[in-house]
Amino acid sequence: MGQEYDAFAGYPEPKEPRVVSPYLRTIHNRIAASYRDREFYDGDRANGYGGMADDGRWGPIARQIVQHYNLGYSKVLQVGAHKGYLLRELYKEGCRVAGTEVSHYAKQESVMAMDIAPWTQLPFADGEFDFVIGASVVYNCNLRDAIQCLREIQRVGKGRSWITLAAYENEDDIEGLMLLRYWFLLGTTILTKADWLEVMLHAGYTGDWRFDTAKSLNLVRA
Repeated sequence: MGQEYDAFAGYPEPKEPRVVSPYLRTIHNRIAASYRDREFYDGDRANGYGGMADDGRWGPIARQIVQHYNLGYSKVLQVGAHKGYLLRELYKEGCRVAGTEVSHYAKQESVMAMDIAPWTQLPFADGEFDFVIGASVVYNCNLRDAIQCLREIQRVGKGRSWITLAAYENEDDIEGLMLLRYWFLLGTTILTKADWLEVMLHAGYTGDWRFDTAKSLNLVRA
């Protein structure tokens, strides 16, 4: 197995805490987000990103990823590539890039070409990529699909990859769990850090990961 690492270090987070409660993002917002269409990407903030635009943040992150993983002219896949902003910056850094999405709206709005494909069945050959990125992908699946998603990332990526996982510290961290549940619109599988390690081991995943926690996301209860 790889190691815990923040490949998105430097990603600009809000200076003020993110205030959450069971009444700020309700089931109505989650229903709207579940379609992953314009409302999720460019609609009301309560329903998703609130307007996903290229604000310049992805260039430094792409350079950091390329340098840390020594990618150079490597072939890189982003699973869940959204509008392709990170892909474009990786391309500028000399990488050969490909992306997949489950959102037809995101593909339509993307600045880079990408495939529509389920995260559990990537349309690529074994070991086709030197590196795979899967941010905000695995934990949006149910547990069985999360395992299959990890296996697919492992299969196409030669064992070199980086993902994010929604996690709370341990079974005593009830507050951390509840804050994450209030925040995530589509986060389906939220586990303790130890449980995620067990899941990755079970799936045969050997890449790196970052735990997204209530603390790292700066979540506070209203």
